[in-house]
Amino acid sequence: MTDLTPGTWPLDPTHTSASFTVRHAGISKVRGQFTDVEGALTVGEGGEDLAFTAALKTASVSTSNTDRDNHLRSGDFFDAETFPEIRFASTAVKGETLTGDLTIRDVTREVTLDFTYEGSATDPFGTYRAGFTGETSISRKDFGLTWNAALEAGGVLVADEVKISIEAEFTAPTAA
Repeated sequence: MTDLTPGTWPLDPTHTSASFTVRHAGISKVRGQFTDVEGALTVGEGGEDLAFTAALKTASVSTSNTDRDNHLRSGDFFDAETFPEIRFASTAVKGETLTGDLTIRDVTREVTLDFTYEGSATDPFGTYRAGFTGETSISRKDFGLTWNAALEAGGVLVADEVKISIEAEFTAPTAA
């Protein structure tokens, strides 16, 4: 990543996706995303010493189902009025592993993401950009997201494991 200019690279929310997948009723998967995201990548000298921060607005959760989205915003899940953001702050980067603190509903846990630097390029408008992808899995119960419903045939409606995928694009720092 030696092609990255040292400084703070703002996250481009229009070219970033923060999505999740969770098993539903033991037979399918529900996918969703947060449409309102903020963040930054800090790059040290020589493209080393990376640090990443992000905030996902919980009211922006979208699964393409209004009733489910409203339920996710409620106190049963994200409680968007009381806890308006999910936050992440990296604490270490080693190779293609990013470790950091994930905070959901004011519960903070250390998580590790496998990430890939997708490269950098100048777009047709002259903006230098860098892209990263990342994936991890968490236990939603570890963050106090315990709502569930028992199924008549056994099992539960919502699985504990949540897979998280990030496609992030950052723009180079601008000269002051």
